[in-house]
Amino acid sequence: MSGEHGGEPAPSVLTLVRGRTDRLRNLMQGLARQTLPPRELVIAWMQSERAPDLPDPGCPVRHLHVLGEPMPLAAARNRAAEAACAELLVFLDVDCIPSPTLTGAYARAGATARGLFLGEVLYLPPGAGTDGSEPTVLDRLGRAHPARPALPETGLRPEPDAGQLWGLSFALPAAAWHATGGMDEAFVGYGGEETDFAARLAASGLPTFWVAGARAYHQHHPVHVPPLQHFAPILANATRFRARHGRWCMTYWLGQFREAGLIDWDADAPAIRLIRLPTGPEIAAALRPDALFS
Repeated sequence: MSGEHGGEPAPSVLTLVRGRTDRLRNLMQGLARQTLPPRELVIAWMQSERAPDLPDPGCPVRHLHVLGEPMPLAAARNRAAEAACAELLVFLDVDCIPSPTLTGAYARAGATARGLFLGEVLYLPPGAGTDGSEPTVLDRLGRAHPARPALPETGLRPEPDAGQLWGLSFALPAAAWHATGGMDEAFVGYGGEETDFAARLAASGLPTFWVAGARAYHQHHPVHVPPLQHFAPILANATRFRARHGRWCMTYWLGQFREAGLIDWDADAPAIRLIRLPTGPEIAAALRPDALFS
């Protein structure tokens, strides 16, 4: 079941779920192929009922329910971290299938250094990864995000910008999570809570590293470009982030909103001025069913 790999203790893997049970099953099947099985899988269900007939991920499974509207992303991560028992926490988005070396690579990183660890994510085209495809097939089909740097071939590479943290796949010591208070649950809805958390980790002195071998494959889903369906929470959370850190986050999306004539804003602005809300047809038109990246 769970154990050690080259002397490194196995981490806890944590994921959040609302719907997308097919994605969760693929994630769990990927965990069952790990060279280092996790100590446990903690699933935070952002819904009242958990899905039936889940596959065996090769480790114990712990189920939590964290309800709320909009989706309580920060709270769900916090409750999962509070429940986890390993010294290293690996957060894996439900849309991600772990490569066989993911937990082992994060475990080696945690045994080598104390830090925030970032793994590689390859984005799969529509339909890929839904049929139990072998990792070699997913390696061939997956595409790296153009905004992500190339990963080291071995070991760790320091990353000066903790803001490179994206919630799809990352790891850190449980002690560091608890010392910073976890994610700020005042970030409501979509956007900003991960960047705020990364900034607070960096301020605490925790370094950031890219990790070789901790690859995950992102299962495709349609995206909005720009994410107009999250317009209001992005504005609110960006404003909260600036009030705390003195700078803006999610600037790429804010720039897209400005170009669409929805807000008056620039990187030096003290506040966002709302011009108008996006219309229903504009939100629908922003949907890109085949786009790999948001």
